[in-house]
Amino acid sequence: MKAFENIRQTGIDISEDLKAYLEKDPTVSRKWHVFLFSAGFHGLLLYRISNLLWNGGLGLFARILHYFSRVAYSMDIHPAARIEGGVVIDHGSGVVIGSTASVGKGTLIYHGVTLGSKNVMTGKRHPDVGRNVVLGAGAKILGPIYVCDNARVGANSVVLEHVPYGSLAAGIPARIHVPTVERGRNQDEPV
Repeated sequence: MKAFENIRQTGIDISEDLKAYLEKDPTVSRKWHVFLFSAGFHGLLLYRISNLLWNGGLGLFARILHYFSRVAYSMDIHPAARIEGGVVIDHGSGVVIGSTASVGKGTLIYHGVTLGSKNVMTGKRHPDVGRNVVLGAGAKILGPIYVCDNARVGANSVVLEHVPYGSLAAGIPARIHVPTVERGRNQDEPV
């Protein structure tokens, strides 16, 4: 019964991923383009299958598929990571997502992003990324921190602390920029 539910949920997640690619990737105009030409979608699809195997107690087969994804698409997404449906990994190359990381629906991840650990330790050591987050190319989010919903992380930033809702983290190490609203206009937007 639980295996059937896991398979059903994986199918729903893949469907949501496909829908998100059609919405967020301007180079994609049809579903078959995603299935044939999107390396990021292929790597995410292999993660979905390896995660299904991992959760079904078939760790060896999950790791074999994980290894194949690393070689074929240069994406290292651990089968134990938790990624909600509706995530887009643009280009895919160089993406690393650790075993205790989680990623929320609507998140856009560019190439070279790492959701990694700061120290060698057991337990929770990778970040949690909320929903509708944008992670810029080459960003490194390290440690058991939280990137809240609707936040943005700038390209090549190194994030070592929590990122509040709707804010921007940029720089090395990243500084948090919380938008201020005055008379209905976001101060970070151009006039």
